[in-house]
Amino acid sequence: MIEITVPYEIGGRSFAGRIVCDEDAAEAGRPVLFMQPDWYGVWPETIAQARELAAGRYVVLLADMFGTDYQPETKGFNELLAGMLAVHKDLGFTLDCGNTAYERMLTEARKRGLVQDDARKFAVGYCAGGGFLMEQARAGAEFDALTVLHITNPSPVVPDTPCKVSGRVLAIHGAKDPVTTKPMLTKMEDELTGAGVEWQTVLFSNAVHSFCVPSANFEGAQYDEALCRRSYRMMHDFFAETA
Repeated sequence: MIEITVPYEIGGRSFAGRIVCDEDAAEAGRPVLFMQPDWYGVWPETIAQARELAAGRYVVLLADMFGTDYQPETKGFNELLAGMLAVHKDLGFTLDCGNTAYERMLTEARKRGLVQDDARKFAVGYCAGGGFLMEQARAGAEFDALTVLHITNPSPVVPDTPCKVSGRVLAIHGAKDPVTTKPMLTKMEDELTGAGVEWQTVLFSNAVHSFCVPSANFEGAQYDEALCRRSYRMMHDFFAETA
């Protein structure tokens, strides 16, 4: 498997995204999958997720929203929450960092011949990364389709932000998620409907938050391998049927 670190700077801070794909990605003409990970950022667990998604399917562009000095393995719940909220509450930074990550990695992948000019462009966001991804899409980032898995912060941080989502949206969520409740999800659905966006929501009956995050094991958040596999199958099908 090919893995390429792509550095970039935002406001004097250093960040490093990662391109992950199979050796034959160029010949196979794989679509792009921009990945916004959860609040751990780029670390072994999310890199492993990127590898799993890339295998036989995509050229994954794994975004870094927290910086090369973040060290999530040293942080407890409150520190992770504070780091996530610092990004979430600063829309300008969220858009600048997310879009820079996407553009720099896509440019590098094209330069290395890993992505064809006409490749379809998809995106996936986990938890907080789903919220970051929605802000990018809302601001006009062009993805053919995107999936948000147990999204955190589904509504715009700046109220009444115009919705410029251009691609199809699939939200896969837990019906018992205490972080993003069903009314919060409904608000996002109403926003997308008002903007004429094609969307679909899938709710898993007994699932809580973070069912696709292997390390999730605290109150209100629990990994569920079977549901994660099912989510990925739904996502792959959703992307495959996107013209």
